[in-house]
Amino acid sequence: MHLKRIAPLLLLICQSVLAEPSLPAMHISQPPLIDGHADDPAWSEAQPLVTRDTLAGIDIELRALYDDENIYLLAVFADPTENREHKPLLWNPNTGFYDKGIQREDTLVLKWAISPRETDLSLSAVTPYKADIWYWKSVRTDPVGHADDKFQLYSAQKLPRSLPLLTKNGSRFYLIRRGDSGKPAYRNRIQAAFAGERIAAYDIDQPEGSRGDIRAKGSWQKGFWRIEFARKLDTGHADDIIFLSGERYQFGVSRYEIAGRKPDPSLEIPLFGSGEVGERLILRFAE
Repeated sequence: MHLKRIAPLLLLICQSVLAEPSLPAMHISQPPLIDGHADDPAWSEAQPLVTRDTLAGIDIELRALYDDENIYLLAVFADPTENREHKPLLWNPNTGFYDKGIQREDTLVLKWAISPRETDLSLSAVTPYKADIWYWKSVRTDPVGHADDKFQLYSAQKLPRSLPLLTKNGSRFYLIRRGDSGKPAYRNRIQAAFAGERIAAYDIDQPEGSRGDIRAKGSWQKGFWRIEFARKLDTGHADDIIFLSGERYQFGVSRYEIAGRKPDPSLEIPLFGSGEVGERLILRFAE
């Protein structure tokens, strides 16, 4: 190939590499306190990356740190209201039973590619993948200082109890969303007898096993959420991504639960359950 043709091609490749959003994880000796306030000096040493959640219409600022045992992430995004209720049980005197309210909790999802190759992590991808899901929930996990540890399987093969989805090219794929092994931080409250006009829909407790690998805490102040995450680099559980220094890790973020559902205008948060990852992000470990 002629040199004059090679040069523009190389320039295009270099521009593509440089344009790839990359989040550097900075090595620290003093870890931040996972309390949702994000005022530890360590966070000021981390280089921020701003990514766009196009579905939510907001920017999310991310920072990353690590030490010899753990990785730490901070997410900051605008939200005009603090939502701390999720499907509250509302007493219906006409039926003598509780109805589920329209309120939905604030959430944030970090979705990590476990597949050995870089891939499209969206719910309309044309190639299969497995993803590690870190799912922070303001009602169901935040009170005990955790994020829910889950996984997604996205396959061209029909799977038991899977959700059918259409890909970008019109073919049919199938989605499975499951919690990791162990005990979750919440369980549905079964309430038949009257216990108040409005009661919580969940009983909250400390998670156990692989389901409880991720510490997380969020705080809402003056129109912004600040959410801190911490997890061991290697949890020892087969259903989790392993972080190794010097490697690159593809991920995406979503303001809303990534469940493959359509927006529901009857809910307080209509986009709840219809979340989707935005641009492809890369975490890299800085020395």
